[in-house]
Amino acid sequence: MALSPTARNFRIILWSLVVLAAVAATAQFVLRPPAAPVGVTGTPFSMHSIAGGEFANADLKGTPTLVFFGYTFCPDVCPTTLAELTADRTQLGLSAAQLRIVFVTVDPKRDTPKALTDYLGSFDPAIVGLYGDAAQTAAAKASFGVFSENGAADGSGNYVVSHTADVFLLDRDGAYQGTIAFGEAKSAVLAKIKRLVAG
Repeated sequence: MALSPTARNFRIILWSLVVLAAVAATAQFVLRPPAAPVGVTGTPFSMHSIAGGEFANADLKGTPTLVFFGYTFCPDVCPTTLAELTADRTQLGLSAAQLRIVFVTVDPKRDTPKALTDYLGSFDPAIVGLYGDAAQTAAAKASFGVFSENGAADGSGNYVVSHTADVFLLDRDGAYQGTIAFGEAKSAVLAKIKRLVAG
């Protein structure tokens, strides 16, 4: 059965609208700006270094860097991660001048400069330890998209802190290059560090 001119015109208009909608959706997908890197927002921050002085965003430039957020009372993830990172650097024959490790405390109440110095020194005195007050800590966490939350204190006032366990990789320009997940395969970790330093 042949369509009437009115029905035929309606069908043409309908299909034209479908095509236009598809083109618009495709253009929106293709032309939209790329999403910001997951984990690093670039929010300005400034903290104190256990070596003395301040450490801010701009100081992340100049040397390929591994950034890890944790706390000295951490029972497992933090000591394991720090031990592995320092071992990885040694295994690859890299000095602190070639690959910097930065540890940012998420527990400013207990992690005093002395506590951080003693703790990090047991792994490698070259690790850069950063600390600050609650506001400075919050700004640093926001800059990397890091989460942390204090658990309930026990009868002695001790508590654990749930926190992001990823290690952030930054190149010599301070640009985000990915993460190392806790428990990631050693071969993959070493490959990532090699690429970071080579780049």
